[in-house]
Amino acid sequence: MKTDHEQAFEIFDETLSNSELFDHVEFKKVAGLPFVYLTVKDRVERNEIEAALKQCAAKAMRGKRLTLAMSYVRKNQALQVYRVRFLVPQRKMFCCGNLCDDCIRFTDP
Repeated sequence: MKTDHEQAFEIFDETLSNSELFDHVEFKKVAGLPFVYLTVKDRVERNEIEAALKQCAAKAMRGKRLTLAMSYVRKNQALQVYRVRFLVPQRKMFCCGNLCDDCIRFTDP
């Protein structure tokens, strides 16, 4: 069974590959960090690329408790490189006494 994080990356990869803005999409892990190498079609601006990345990430994160951390790395001719990470929220380890909705007292071990 796959985790939400793994499922999100699969959906993200699939939706990016099906996008009309990109000719080729490749994922690489360098030093444990995921990078997306995008070969874009002609005359696509950076803001359009980032909007497409955010839209694909939103589809991947739907129904999961994940957040997106995305940063532009570099451009080399038609190749765009972005670092894209899905962050998993930390869980509380103790009761702080503030009557939180997600209090550790209300979860099964």
